[in-house]
Amino acid sequence: MNNIVLIATTLPQTANQDLNLWDMILKGGWLMLPIFILSVIGIYIICERISIIRKAEPKELSLVENVITALEKGNKSLAIVQCSESDSSLSRMLQKGIFLYHVPAQDLRTSMENTANQEIARLEKGLPTLATISGLAPMIGFLGTVIGMVQAFYDMSLAGNNINITLLSRGIYTAMITTVAGLIVGILAYFAYNILVARINTIANKLEHACTIFIESTYKHAQK
Repeated sequence: MNNIVLIATTLPQTANQDLNLWDMILKGGWLMLPIFILSVIGIYIICERISIIRKAEPKELSLVENVITALEKGNKSLAIVQCSESDSSLSRMLQKGIFLYHVPAQDLRTSMENTANQEIARLEKGLPTLATISGLAPMIGFLGTVIGMVQAFYDMSLAGNNINITLLSRGIYTAMITTVAGLIVGILAYFAYNILVARINTIANKLEHACTIFIESTYKHAQK
């Protein structure tokens, strides 16, 4: 009876020993450090790129029509002012077109497309690093799994016939926690990378459409 009472009093104490996040990180071993560094770099790139893309994204394509109208009226300075008021990739591409308004259509298109490509390249800065993080973080996590399992089997070999869960817990924690952490960082980086790429592709399509409208208007105006 005394033994039963003793077990009953000790079981709740064991069950109430919760494992907090910091303890999990520590039990994950030294490989949690590079995963943490990758997570910080990834979060910085995501926040910084979202801010840059939001500023560069064309708010409205009516700017193209306003610029074309001003140029048709011979008011080049007004067209430049309209572009200057909008800090976006579209306005910078149109400014290039305004300065070269009277060159042949093919040369004008080439110049504007080069400007658009420079804008897209500026928006894509940091995305290769984010893509690397999405693949590297899970690989580091899997490396932790291998190291943890090696540690667990090594402890088993030393224990001989006296194998218990407590003895193997160090290797198992390293194996599981690093994998979870690496997958979390990798999934978030991969998800953010695809969202950012989609938004940049949308901007590229808008720039291409605006360039076509501007060139066609220039050609029609030159024919008059």
